[in-house]
Order: sequence, then structure tokens, then C-alpha cells
Amino acid sequence: MKADLHVHSHYSDGSDSVNTVFQKAAEAGLTHISFVDHDTVAGWEEIRTVSEEFGITALPGIEISAYDFQRQRKVHVLGYNYDSDAVHIQSICQPLLGRRHAHSLWQIEQIVKAGYLLDKERIFEFAKFSGTVYKQHIMKELTEDPYASDAYQRLYKELFKGQGVASGDIEYIDVFDAVGAIKADGGLAVVAHPGQLDSYDLIADLVEVGLDGIERNHFDHTAKDSRQVEELAEQYHLLMTGGTDFHGVFGKEIEVGDIVSPSDF
Repeated sequence: MKADLHVHSHYSDGSDSVNTVFQKAAEAGLTHISFVDHDTVAGWEEIRTVSEEFGITALPGIEISAYDFQRQRKVHVLGYNYDSDAVHIQSICQPLLGRRHAHSLWQIEQIVKAGYLLDKERIFEFAKFSGTVYKQHIMKELTEDPYASDAYQRLYKELFKGQGVASGDIEYIDVFDAVGAIKADGGLAVVAHPGQLDSYDLIADLVEVGLDGIERNHFDHTAKDSRQVEELAEQYHLLMTGGTDFHGVFGKEIEVGDIVSPSDF
């Protein structure tokens, strides 16, 4: 098995279509893949159809944007192999998508007021598959510089971070509700990239409500992170997963399949 269990498509904040991602997966020799688009399961029907065309097994996936209110930090929760209707997952994610879209529209207004030229209709066109505008769609209208370039990162931080005119954030889902929804829909709940968001202290608490796994292989993880994940997985009998966190040109320069999941998934 060669599995990339963390890829994104244009159904959220990735740049590539499902078909394009599968083409890359086939070139990388993947046998399994999971699209974990942020807070949505909208792409699953297409993913399932295209997976059969390529002969690559697709696992239902999602990445829920959650928050640890006790420790006051973001935490992302991956959900896998949930029921196809995903009733509980959708019930908590739909309001979040609404908040994200409304916030993005506010950000567009603030950026225009600051003197930047933005074509709102073009931004909506970039976001037509997701139905939700993300910062990546706004940035695509602002610059042709690649995501990893200094120019892109400088503009992004100037607008969206700190005292930027479009800074601020939305209200995220309580992490315990996120795990609960995934479990209620028959899925496996996995904490995403704990080294990136410093989610380690939370693991023991989430195990109590049914956490199934923890992501080990991720480009932001150091050797120390990997060891810490392994120790927690052994201590709490958790699955370990991994993947590229692929976003196409909207993310880090990495190709589908460059990072794969441990074989114990």
C-alpha cells in the first residue's frame, strides 16, 4: 500500500481539480488516497467516480477546522471512512462554511478600501467549485507570484496577519464536537499535523471521546515530532497516518505522494 491520506482539491482551498490530483496520484504510484477538503464533503461523489477510473482506492475524508477552547489554540481534525451521507459532519460544518464565506467577503471589502484593485466576480469564479471564498482565491486575484515566494508571503502577511487590513478570524468548531460528529457518522477521527499547531497536550482528552489516530507524516514535522507522535500512538493505541497536505499552487511546493501514510493505517 502507498497512501497519501492528506490532499486538497478545488472543493476547498486547493487549486487542482479532482481529476488532476488523481493524475498526479497515478504518476506517483499511489494505491490509496484521501481528499480531506476543509469542512466539506461536497466532492465525494466525483472523487468516488474518478477513483474507479484510475484504479486508486479513495477513502472518504475531511479536515475540520476546530478549536481547543481550553488551551486557546486551533486544532485540525481529519475524518476518514465516515458514512456517505455524513449527516453529523455536515450539520456542524455548513454553518462554519457560511461564516468563512461571509468573513472572506468582508476581507475583500477591507482590501478594496485599502486601495487594492479586486474583481469580485473573478474571485467568485476561482471559488466556484468550493462555493466558499478562501484567502487563496483572494490572493490569486492579487498576485501571480507563487505561494512559496517571498513576495507572496510578504503580501499575505501584510493583509491577513497582525494589524493587516483583512486580519481576524472566524469562530471555529469545538474540537470535541468535531471528533463527536466524525464518530457519530461512523468515521475515524485523527488529529492533523499536531506539530504544526501544538496539539499534543490535547491528545489524552480526545482519546476519552473516541479519537482513533494522529497524523505522523507531514512536511511541518521534525524528527522530534515524529517520535512524539509514535510515543502517543503507542501509549493510547492510536493509528498513525500521513500525507502531503497538497494544495497545488495554493500551497507549499510538494507533489502528491511525496509524503505517504505509515503502513499501519
